[in-house]
Amino acid sequence: MYVIAYDVGTTGVKCCLFSLSAGQRIKLVAGELADYDLYVLENGGVEQDPYQWWQAMCDTTGVLLKRTGIPKEEIRGISFCAQMQAVVLVDQDGQPVRNAMSYMDNRGKKQMEQGLQRGLKVMGMNVRKLLRSVMISGAVSASVKDPLWKYKWVQENEPEVFARVHKWLDVKDYLVCRATGSFVMSRDSAFATLLYDTRRGREGFSREICSMMGVDMAHLPEICECSDQAGAVTEKAAEELGLAAGTPVFSGGGDASLIGVGAGAVAAGATHIYMGTSGWVSTVVEKQRLDVSSMIASIVGADPKRFNCFAELETAGKCLEWARDHIGLDELGIFKEKKFAYEDSESRQKNIYGYIMEKISDVPAGSNGVLFTPWLHGNRCPFEDPDARGMFFNLGIETTAPDMIHAVIEGVCLHLKWQLRAMEKHTKTSETIRFAGGGALAQLTCRILADVLGRRVETVDNPQNAGAVGAAAVMAVGLNVISSIEEIEQMIPVNGVYEPRPENTAVYEELFEVFQELYKKNRRNFGRMNKRS
Repeated sequence: MYVIAYDVGTTGVKCCLFSLSAGQRIKLVAGELADYDLYVLENGGVEQDPYQWWQAMCDTTGVLLKRTGIPKEEIRGISFCAQMQAVVLVDQDGQPVRNAMSYMDNRGKKQMEQGLQRGLKVMGMNVRKLLRSVMISGAVSASVKDPLWKYKWVQENEPEVFARVHKWLDVKDYLVCRATGSFVMSRDSAFATLLYDTRRGREGFSREICSMMGVDMAHLPEICECSDQAGAVTEKAAEELGLAAGTPVFSGGGDASLIGVGAGAVAAGATHIYMGTSGWVSTVVEKQRLDVSSMIASIVGADPKRFNCFAELETAGKCLEWARDHIGLDELGIFKEKKFAYEDSESRQKNIYGYIMEKISDVPAGSNGVLFTPWLHGNRCPFEDPDARGMFFNLGIETTAPDMIHAVIEGVCLHLKWQLRAMEKHTKTSETIRFAGGGALAQLTCRILADVLGRRVETVDNPQNAGAVGAAAVMAVGLNVISSIEEIEQMIPVNGVYEPRPENTAVYEELFEVFQELYKKNRRNFGRMNKRS
């Protein structure tokens, strides 16, 4: 049977057509890409236009069906994997009342101070609110980028807009609403609001936390499972999408939930690392763990019986994209030799990055003494600091562009190592790491990650589509192709293995200490340099 999964990322959507069969691997038949805007504002705001998400979804669906020749009636379901912790506020008709506020939006500093940092405090937070939030949800809205403070920012700064709000949705939940007319939110999206009660038998939005934080519970939608059918494509949506009216729409999940599923890291204790625009380290656990000081929490995932111990890096692959655009690319010859050699956006990206990897492949471990910090838009874990920024350390007159770009990849991997070390204080991680995201397409990045971590790294087919594969996998559960999330591992085989090279691991272990000190010794200066009104 055929299904369509939409991978809704930070800067674009990929529409993927999959074939599902019991006992067989999930097969990617074809995919289409479309980009949309990301608006970075001077006050710390980061926004997107939800109508662009929908238009990109419609455009890619139409092109995909036309190119493959698959009749729309043969599509047995659609689902989503999407960026998380955005705030999409909609009216009674499901129309956005303002632009969506991205997970990267950090303008709610004042609201967080008012809501969490007044009164008797411990670790900088109100004792009562901290303890009750942790007891109820296993987490607390301790980051300025958490959705609660975006919601409160709109309430305080845009009261006329706020008065029109009917429901608070996340990215893929808005798209489900647009396709079906249903206001629903999967459990992982609900947990990501940090207003969710995770205690056994009490799962759902917490009235106590909402009251404590000043959230109107009427704004919160119904909750469903990732594998549940949330509705069916309406006549209007069918006309716009080019699908058959009545096509089942499955809720799907957030990227933090489904990329691990798509990478086959679903067993208890399995650890995966993701390197896309953002990045993270995640381990499947049986019980919730929380480390407020390191900003590591156990989040609700696609499997209702387990959690994902999760540490996030705001900018991972985005750092390499920045390096591509801003560090001496003419020196590498990209503009002169390669710029016009591509047929579409996906092949263009592959060719550009493949060419970069070729040009930096001879740079030794340690990038000839250059270190890079990947905090281009602040950082969450293992330290929360929206003022932290990227830097190159130890540049010399002999430093080259390849050295610097190689250092960018190493810097991302060193930060992921820092997160992995912080996670291991509370839970056991797996000796073999599944690696997913666009970063896993490059053998050089895979080797650097294995060397930096000192662990075996495994990749799967189409690692850049792991989120879409995860969305297809939960549809397989919803369509009764398989009976549970645990069976997915057999449908996603390994296709690449990278062993750490001891001589390189030794170099990175020494550099790791310096890397950590770069933040500790510059924390105050970041605050001085990046003051916001």
